[in-house]
Amino acid sequence: MRLKTLFLTLTLGAIAFLTNAEKTAEGQPGISFTQTTHDFGVIPENGGSVTTTFEFTNPGDGPLLILNASASCGCTRPEYPRKPVKPGKKDKITVTYNPKGRPGEFTKNVTVRTNVKGKKKVVLKIKGNVTPASN
Repeated sequence: MRLKTLFLTLTLGAIAFLTNAEKTAEGQPGISFTQTTHDFGVIPENGGSVTTTFEFTNPGDGPLLILNASASCGCTRPEYPRKPVKPGKKDKITVTYNPKGRPGEFTKNVTVRTNVKGKKKVVLKIKGNVTPASN
């Protein structure tokens, strides 16, 4: 009798585990960028801010949330979608860099935090070379 009870318990446990595994696999978002690095090349220090756009797609089957996008310094400003990105849809993160007072080569990171399981953060990179303003 104990063997039957043990077998029944294990069988029900396995069924519950598999059912739960299927539920967590469904409805998961994804994130896929067309590029994660942008090179501005040579830009003038007194030429004003420069901007680039990082496009991405949600290849998953659940809504994608961009929870936060933060820059490595105050000279870089990311803008990201606040609403969920539906499965199969595209959106963008816009990154603006202010070169004023920052002559020379630069590399800045923007860390994007998402609700994607196993890929909760993505690092976007901008780089370039700022030519000094003439006095």
